[in-house]
Amino acid sequence: MAIDQQPDVRAMPMPPGERGLPFVGNSLKFASGKMVATHEWYEKYGPVSWTRAVGNLWINVEGPDACGAVLQDRDRVFDASGWSVLIGPFFHRGLMLLDGAEHHRHRRIMQEAFTSERLAGYLSPVNDTIASGLAAWPTGSLHFYPRIKQLTLDVATRTFMADKIGRESQRVNRAFSDTVRAATAFVRVPIPGTRWARGIAGRRLLEDYLRPRIAAHREGDGNDLFSALCHAQTDDGERFTDEDVVNHMIFLLMAAHDTSTSTLTTMAYYFARFPEWQERCRAESLALSPGPIDYAGLDKLVSLDLVMKEAMRLISPVPGVTRRANRDTELLGYRVPKGAYLAVHLWGLHHLEELWPEPERFDPERFAEHRREDKVHRFAYMPFGNGVHKCIGMYFGGMEVKAAMHQLLQRYRLSVDPGYRMPVDWVSLPRPKDGLPITLHRL
Repeated sequence: MAIDQQPDVRAMPMPPGERGLPFVGNSLKFASGKMVATHEWYEKYGPVSWTRAVGNLWINVEGPDACGAVLQDRDRVFDASGWSVLIGPFFHRGLMLLDGAEHHRHRRIMQEAFTSERLAGYLSPVNDTIASGLAAWPTGSLHFYPRIKQLTLDVATRTFMADKIGRESQRVNRAFSDTVRAATAFVRVPIPGTRWARGIAGRRLLEDYLRPRIAAHREGDGNDLFSALCHAQTDDGERFTDEDVVNHMIFLLMAAHDTSTSTLTTMAYYFARFPEWQERCRAESLALSPGPIDYAGLDKLVSLDLVMKEAMRLISPVPGVTRRANRDTELLGYRVPKGAYLAVHLWGLHHLEELWPEPERFDPERFAEHRREDKVHRFAYMPFGNGVHKCIGMYFGGMEVKAAMHQLLQRYRLSVDPGYRMPVDWVSLPRPKDGLPITLHRL
């Protein structure tokens, strides 16, 4: 609630919590990813608590009521510019970091690139890129994560830019990884060799890669997303500047391939561990016409949709989101001071026993119509966020993941060693520490 609506907000108690170590607070835990996939704060202090990390006051938010209140943000008090302290230098002025009228204006223009008609048009190059990429995969043992990450980057650049990235692929892929991982850097100045410095260099490389390509996309009439952003305009004639296009492309390319990579990796892991679900989804895909899926066929992949949702619950591609209080306010009866950062723990939300029976168990049926555990609370399941900042590319992401897994299951049977359990690195976005060693058997 706003302070003028709640005059005694300053008299409300601060939430429970702890400072952490002298001087650095919980910065070391933050930098190592140990503050993400944990119920530590919720179990010790409840749905709202406080700590200090990277020089700032942080309010930890977990549970459906607290997470929903922050992301819905009915009083417009929790700014998405809270991301700036983590990723501002690397994803400067990306849509996720904008607020208010500016965010609304940019989102309205960008929405033109994500209409159903546009999505259907993107599917053909998505399918072609997936098919050519998978055709080059070897059978036998391989590390799945780097293979699928390269494939999703190829999909993103082909679909978003009508471009094959070619020899620059490794440099661009590394630049995206460096910018994402820099968000949790402990040393947050560009000292050579540090995570932060690599993130700054990665951002510069991505700008240098995109900026020279703008003129051609403005002049052309391509169906790729880059061209769509260059040409998109509202009924009032509002358009993006060149700088806007670069900022949004960097953010969208990262979001499109990193989060899809995470989801596809998780799905592959659980398919390999639970062959009955792998066979069920394969039979569903084979029942459609062989080869790439068409846009109408996406809705027929019902079992695959259940597995995708469960994968995003178990290993949330974006395990947490950040906000910042623009004035003194309250959250579940606690005071949140102006300027405080809020960490909204989506992984924690998706693993609460009071919402999800046996939350660590892989059980895609929990999303089936006869159960719908995700409906037990309106804010129980939010892998794409919520409110005005809900992911604009969620339908593209779902389309890409289904299209890729549809073709993969028609080509290969996946397996892992019986006792294998995938170790997850939670620094920034989740990824397997060992690259996910998996065996592909050609069908």
